[in-house]
Amino acid sequence: MKSEKEYIIPFIGLKLGFHEYHFDIRDAFFEERDYSIVHNGKVTVQLILEKKETMMIGEFSIAGTVSTECDRCTDMVEVLVQGNYRLVYKFDTEPSDDETLIVLHPDDYELDLRDNIYELITVSLPTRLLHPKGECNEEMLELLKKYTLPQPNEDEDDYGDEDWDEEDEDDEDWEDENDEDDEDDDGPIDSRWNALKNLN
Repeated sequence: MKSEKEYIIPFIGLKLGFHEYHFDIRDAFFEERDYSIVHNGKVTVQLILEKKETMMIGEFSIAGTVSTECDRCTDMVEVLVQGNYRLVYKFDTEPSDDETLIVLHPDDYELDLRDNIYELITVSLPTRLLHPKGECNEEMLELLKKYTLPQPNEDEDDYGDEDWDEEDEDDEDWEDENDEDDEDDDGPIDSRWNALKNLN
């Protein structure tokens, strides 16, 4: 288990210039975080930290695999994470809305990188977290088919191999029939409607 101190960099004693750090992220890192969407993983993080007079610039390189829940069947799925990111650490007393700018109080003397590393790993996750086709939990897929209404724009792979095009066509026919029924309706006409027509 990696000590918390190994994610903390005291920058007061650092010389101006570049400094390199290496972190091997393992299961314990994610287990210690409440409500983590990543359950475990093996991720390598390389950091090049450039210290300047009034700020520091961190260049992060992330690569590895993590386990999280499949968006389709909710079973665990292993996915690749990789990416290069830059974070700027600036001394100030005012907060910043820029997600890439980390504000440090002038009295701070060290960087705790745990939150930064976790957030960079999560933004490295693919947009859709899915098992390869055919590897999802079939029981869960059957439950989804049973209790979920099909969506016209839903991808075929989301709940199996069904094709919703035929159903879409039925919906259109239903709408056309309703339109025709409205036009052929010989029921009594509201007198207020006639009054509105007379305004023209």
